[in-house]
Amino acid sequence: MDVIGVIPARFSSTRFEGKVLEKIAGKPMIQHVWERAKQALLLDDLIIACDDERVVSAAKEFGAKVVLTAKAHACGTDRIIEVINPLEVKVVVNIQGDEPLVHPSMIDGVARVLLEHNDMVMATVMKMISDPGLIDDPNVVKVVVDKNNFALYFSRAAIPYRAHNSFVKQPIYYKHIGLYAYTKDFLFTYKNLAFSALENTECLEQLRVLSEGFRIKVIETPHDTIGVDIPEDLERVKKILQ
Repeated sequence: MDVIGVIPARFSSTRFEGKVLEKIAGKPMIQHVWERAKQALLLDDLIIACDDERVVSAAKEFGAKVVLTAKAHACGTDRIIEVINPLEVKVVVNIQGDEPLVHPSMIDGVARVLLEHNDMVMATVMKMISDPGLIDDPNVVKVVVDKNNFALYFSRAAIPYRAHNSFVKQPIYYKHIGLYAYTKDFLFTYKNLAFSALENTECLEQLRVLSEGFRIKVIETPHDTIGVDIPEDLERVKKILQ
């Protein structure tokens, strides 16, 4: 296979247990993610990787391929690695199970980058921020990129910072959307990278990759998403989808 999509779906979420099965417009949230991901053109296969039999049961009801993984995994990346370890595949796309507004073009975009460029090992997504209220929100991760759209840094702070004597009237800010593609080989390299001081400071695991000197290609999308971390996020998504 060229590309496989994996949706890590953790029932035992610390901040919002069972959120992947919360109903939105009559369907569990994980079904919305799966249905949108199924519309991607480049996925040869799509698997839900979960930690609970209740998610397995729900996924089977709407026809998804699902794998029950070990409960002890510390993060979604470890859950993905368990699923794809025995598979022959070039590119793996990590599709967050709590992003019911994910757009299929994002999935195709990150996959295409790695399929077409043998020197790239990881890709992700950004969207220009149009709402000024999001710039200083630490729950909205910002990213700055170089001229070739490789990530320079990710932060919960407002980056770039506009100096008082800056000639730039209004910087452009980009929101990072947590959808990732990796080559299968790099996914195992990533798993074994040491935790970095930056990662621990910002609580952003992608900073581990930059700290070790690897590059992350960032594609821009016009589509926005809402990650469901707390019940209030779920209500926002319901208003959009209903």
